[in-house]
Amino acid sequence: MWTQHHDSLLDLVGNTPLYRLREVTRDLPPEVEVFAKLEFFNPGGSVKDRPARQMLLDAMARGDLRPGSRIIDSTSGNTGVAYAMLGAALGLEVHLVMPSNVSEARKDIVTAYGAQVHYSDPLEGSDGAIRMAKQMVEESPGTFYYPDQYANRSNPKAHELTTAPEIWRDTEGRVTHFVAGLGTTGTVTGTSRGLKRFRSDIEVIAVEPDQAFHGLEGLKHLASSLVPPIYDAAAHDEKMPVATEDGWDMAERLAREEGLAVGYSSGAAVVGALTVAKRLDRGVIVCILCDHADRYIQRPRSLRKAQP
Repeated sequence: MWTQHHDSLLDLVGNTPLYRLREVTRDLPPEVEVFAKLEFFNPGGSVKDRPARQMLLDAMARGDLRPGSRIIDSTSGNTGVAYAMLGAALGLEVHLVMPSNVSEARKDIVTAYGAQVHYSDPLEGSDGAIRMAKQMVEESPGTFYYPDQYANRSNPKAHELTTAPEIWRDTEGRVTHFVAGLGTTGTVTGTSRGLKRFRSDIEVIAVEPDQAFHGLEGLKHLASSLVPPIYDAAAHDEKMPVATEDGWDMAERLAREEGLAVGYSSGAAVVGALTVAKRLDRGVIVCILCDHADRYIQRPRSLRKAQP
């Protein structure tokens, strides 16, 4: 039963639940606990609601974002959904630059919120979308407010202010390890700063694809990518490569064994968490499940055409 009401959609972002994984961890010692932070409980369905909200709030506080402003940013999907949702709630026009090969579900979601989508070269991935967004801003000065999620300090700030304190609170200060994927790198960077302020010996593990060409949508192989300006290598104690196949296999296991239908980057984060867990005799590991599988599911093309 709901015991409170909210006057703004922005107030619904955060305070997502921790869930102890039981089945995929059944071979671990009982003193090793692995918790998943279920970020698909955010109103926009992903962890990216947090930085999108913080970037817009901070821009409004500075006066950079005002009624009638047009927002534009590059995205592989989740931040775009967050911008589109929050923009609709705030009455702001949203333009998104996305690689044309992002899932149909993500395209459908952002357009349902009223966002205008501009598609970049699918072969250039998220880096191509970044370049195209910057070009559009440069060619139309004064037209857009460009948060630039990869360079905006409000991105990691969101996790420093919300994700880290929630993890500390909900583990009652027992957390020993934190695992999350590297995309914009805001989740790892900000949550690490926040957690290490509580206790400096908490270990932070950053998961990334093991090669440049991969199928872990939303994650970056930093050695072959444009490194986000907000990335702080000192924020993590270890960087762990995960194979696409392992991330996909774990996502399937989480759905079938835990009842958690999540995206492949979330599968990769759990692979990382279990890798760490197998080294321990005792510990409390928290990993981020950043979104739900529903935005990766492709409807048959014939069915999409049949929709009104």
